[in-house]
Amino acid sequence: METASVSIRLNPFKGSDGPAGEPVPWSPFGRILSSRPSFTTDPRLHAGCYYVQDSSAMFVGHVFRRELARIGKTGGLRVLDLCAAPGGKTTDLAASLRLACGNDFELISNEVMRARVGALLDNVALWGDPAVTVTSLDPAVFGKLLPGYFDIIVADVPCSGEGMFRKDARAREEWSPAVVELCAARQKRILADVWPALREGGVLVYSTCTYEDAENDANLRWAAEELGGELLPPEDGFAARGVRTTDCGNLLKAGEVPGEGQWAGALVKTAPAPGLRRYDLQALRPLRSGTPEPVRKGSDIIPHPDQALDIFFDRNSYPCVEVDLQTALRFLHRDALTLPDAPRGYNAICFKGHPLGFVKNLGTRCNNLHPMSRRILMDV
Repeated sequence: METASVSIRLNPFKGSDGPAGEPVPWSPFGRILSSRPSFTTDPRLHAGCYYVQDSSAMFVGHVFRRELARIGKTGGLRVLDLCAAPGGKTTDLAASLRLACGNDFELISNEVMRARVGALLDNVALWGDPAVTVTSLDPAVFGKLLPGYFDIIVADVPCSGEGMFRKDARAREEWSPAVVELCAARQKRILADVWPALREGGVLVYSTCTYEDAENDANLRWAAEELGGELLPPEDGFAARGVRTTDCGNLLKAGEVPGEGQWAGALVKTAPAPGLRRYDLQALRPLRSGTPEPVRKGSDIIPHPDQALDIFFDRNSYPCVEVDLQTALRFLHRDALTLPDAPRGYNAICFKGHPLGFVKNLGTRCNNLHPMSRRILMDV
């Protein structure tokens, strides 16, 4: 069996700084690497300069950008990434929206499985776009609370996972025709539950990482016929790159493209949407909404670690201490640091100009404010 490829997607709002590689044909910031570096020991990853993502998975972002251009709105866009963990598609959507709309967009990144939300929160924080809101809600909640609200819904739904067989032994072991049938039914339920939240004329981008027609073309066709939509034509510009055209979308198969398996298609909602009600973000009980604020503790104002990762972080708000690789890794390992030349108080630790987080310099030592959930576990 062939070895899985390695690819990254650069963050254009953090200097597009990351390992060099060949361009991904359908992603302007995607790069296919010749070998797998030690991502854990690259501080730029921890600064949110790039995201490690399969090149085939980036095709969903391509379909999203295509529909974004077709809609033609350059502001006020409302987008839902419905099944978002661990955050690859959310960060891709965030970059695409910011390039197209500036500050004038709203992206809700949702993951119903609580066990997976932690990774999503961390990756959204690292990417650093304050327009992203993270929630953990059942799809039906959006249909009930936000009727007709979203311009685009991206649903990368749980599937039978055939596209992951090359790199995931567990996916191979757990696959069966019964699993395909179960997944197809669950996918229909997810689409039906969230459908009221999409406005009339809005776009559903639907994707899986399986090759099963029952979960791909058949389900999108079902959504168009039963829920009320018009199928959008598949992409035909990447056939030479190994991207197949199916009845309702595009299929990328491991071995035919550099990455793993992915299917993606889209449709426009033609059914009337319920009337839009007044919307209060707090009704969604967000786990994260924008970049967290500093916390006052007595006379001390403690910066939140995510402030340093924000794409709009003001370098003049705290002293920025440029450190070498080993010191950066010790910070990310959450070791105690000594910075004799740094001013006392709160300092932002930077590597090659990229902020990583904060320390409080006490003079003889520094309190390390790097979050425990994000610390490097390997010896550095």
